Amino acid sequence: MFNPLFYKDKVVLVTGHTGFKGSWLCKMLTMFGAKVIGYSLQSPTNPNLFSLSKVNKDITSIIGDIRDYSYLKSVFDKYQPEIVFHLAAQPIVRDSYKDPKYTFDVNIMGTVNVLECVRRTPSVKSVVNVTTDKVYLNNDIDNHAFKEDEPLDGYDPYSNSKSCSELVTHSYKKSFFNDMDIAVSTARAGNVIGGGDFSNDRIIPDCVRAVEAHADMIVRNPYSTRPYQHVLEPLAIYLTIAEKQYLDHKLQGYYNVGPDDCDCVNTGTLVDLFAKYYGNGFKWINVSNPNDPHEAGFLKLDSSLVKKVFKYKPRWHINEAIEKTVEWTNVYLSNKEQIPFEMEKEIKEFLNEK
Repeated sequence: MFNPLFYKDKVVLVTGHTGFKGSWLCKMLTMFGAKVIGYSLQSPTNPNLFSLSKVNKDITSIIGDIRDYSYLKSVFDKYQPEIVFHLAAQPIVRDSYKDPKYTFDVNIMGTVNVLECVRRTPSVKSVVNVTTDKVYLNNDIDNHAFKEDEPLDGYDPYSNSKSCSELVTHSYKKSFFNDMDIAVSTARAGNVIGGGDFSNDRIIPDCVRAVEAHADMIVRNPYSTRPYQHVLEPLAIYLTIAEKQYLDHKLQGYYNVGPDDCDCVNTGTLVDLFAKYYGNGFKWINVSNPNDPHEAGFLKLDSSLVKKVFKYKPRWHINEAIEKTVEWTNVYLSNKEQIPFEMEKEIKEFLNEK
């Protein structure tokens, strides 16, 4: 696990800071005393966690397009970050079918722009590029857990663009960063859940919207299996990787960031758990459609490497993850002004702090 004190007074640049994971990451970093610079488009949803969390009061928030190299470089030049977390992306599989060019532009050239800025900014010592568990060539083999050395060849535009983001990072490492004082890793994260995700076509946000509308939940692929984890789990690993490789470059690498096997469940089971903890008669309806765009039926990661290298053990399994998500949802539905305090409470509970 990372040491929160390591981040005190560190200048940290987070791309995609207005997103779901970005907002939680910025909240954590500000609690640890880091000087956070955020670079991102406006949050794509309304409502959104970035506004609800009020984290903008504690960071330097810059609204900019990751495709705009000149503007991004000016931010690097002005603030001289030591650590970079690259989260900015077009992250939705189904949206990538609707606008593949935009998805490839953002997810590939956005990565190129970030790494080119890193290459030209001497202050940077540690970089984590966050990709996805969907980067692998997936033939839908039941119970197959992908390892880091397997082929990268995502099927849909989102997944494939993230495969390319990985390859871009590999090239920059081999061509430039191995000869520089810069440690760079990629983190292939599994499906994250938690309070504050309002994205379209994601199962927990759809549950929250159904609750708000007092409606039954519509489930598109109830038998699709995914490695679900609470958002604080991958963020803790990103923070761990960034710190440890900063101190020892031998620890940089390409890491799967997924939960234990017991937390790889199908969508129907996930919604059942949400219904269990939320109560109030919440239920769901199966609306599977064979004509929907392709999505892998089975996806599972072998995350033994990150656990071995960094001695990391997941803290919240699927039941705790859903329970915490429902807790956050209840605060959101009852008193939105309390959300910053709820986030801080959950982070402290995750870190086992008083």
